[in-house]
Amino acid sequence: MPGIEQSGTARDAAAPAAWRPGAAGPLRDPAPLLPDTAPVRVIGTPAAAGADPETARLLHRSLVRGRRFNEQATALARQGRLAVYPSSTGQEACQAVAAAVLRPGDWLFPTYRDTLAVHLRGVPAAQALALLRGGEHGGWDPRRWRTAPLCTPLATHLPHAVGLAHAARLRGDDVVALALVGDGGTSEGDFHEALTFAGVLRAPVVFLVQNNQFAISVPLARQNAAPSIAHKAVGYGVAGRLVDGNDVLAAHQVVGDAVARARGGAGPVLVEAVTYRIDPHTNADDPRRYRSDAERTAWRAHDPVGLAEDHLRAAGLLDEETAAAAAGAAERTAAEQRAAFPDTPPPGSPEDLFTHVYARPTAQLREQAAAARAGAAAAPREVPA
Repeated sequence: MPGIEQSGTARDAAAPAAWRPGAAGPLRDPAPLLPDTAPVRVIGTPAAAGADPETARLLHRSLVRGRRFNEQATALARQGRLAVYPSSTGQEACQAVAAAVLRPGDWLFPTYRDTLAVHLRGVPAAQALALLRGGEHGGWDPRRWRTAPLCTPLATHLPHAVGLAHAARLRGDDVVALALVGDGGTSEGDFHEALTFAGVLRAPVVFLVQNNQFAISVPLARQNAAPSIAHKAVGYGVAGRLVDGNDVLAAHQVVGDAVARARGGAGPVLVEAVTYRIDPHTNADDPRRYRSDAERTAWRAHDPVGLAEDHLRAAGLLDEETAAAAAGAAERTAAEQRAAFPDTPPPGSPEDLFTHVYARPTAQLREQAAAARAGAAAAPREVPA
């Protein structure tokens, strides 16, 4: 398959510096940094025969759990038990791989859409989803789980990932940071700043771009003129990779190789995983305004869960017992979610808006808080029937 290469090949070798007249300094040969010519695929190709059976089973189990996790969280949002839920339905392969390729000491930097990756990393559902119910402090202890808080502002966590990875290397720690981001996040300044620092510092960080085709309602073609997002890597001196993000075996191979490359000191990697967000942007979105049912149907035929099941069946690895075990694990996950959020959250106090803005509230903030209290006191109260 074009583009399927293992770490340690010529593409990973350090390129000799090339000097050109008029250049201020040595210029690197871009060839080793250029991404794959087409998204790497494994399932349905001859490369599938070399896939590790146990890894394939474990990834499939994570996909089944992930699909049920998304379904249950979406239901909780519709019931008012979560304030909002940005689903990763259709992107479960990227989520499962992000959790699978990291060692316990590595760090994960997720976005608001990556609660599934956080949960698969080991964080309990009650903590992984707490922020989406309005919980304080992000929901979990980042140091315990080696997982940064969910990042709602687009791409602002990417420089943090680079900084942590660089600091870990300076301390001599064997740590890789894996930062998740969507295609929309690559249009933000923080993305470019993070890639610049990562390339210059050769930080042990991997950027996994989940290209789900839309930044809310803005299609990729309206925000990117490059051949692919992965091609942007070369401009920062970073290696680029391009993979089918719905092929969980291919994604596991490519992202795993990227993590190994970063850990080995060969520099950062930008991986673009081509995938699709099946569900709305959030439960408040109506995707019919900007995409067709035909497009969604076409992507459903390339569903990551279905692709993994096809592979397992073709390899004789999916019997009734294996399928039942995966389904049982998924239902236990859903039960954990329901138990964590048994009812709608209690109404908050207007004063909570002002509590942690400043250590010492300004005069203007005190004035606003007083106005909020007065408004709340004057509001009519509901009388129980």
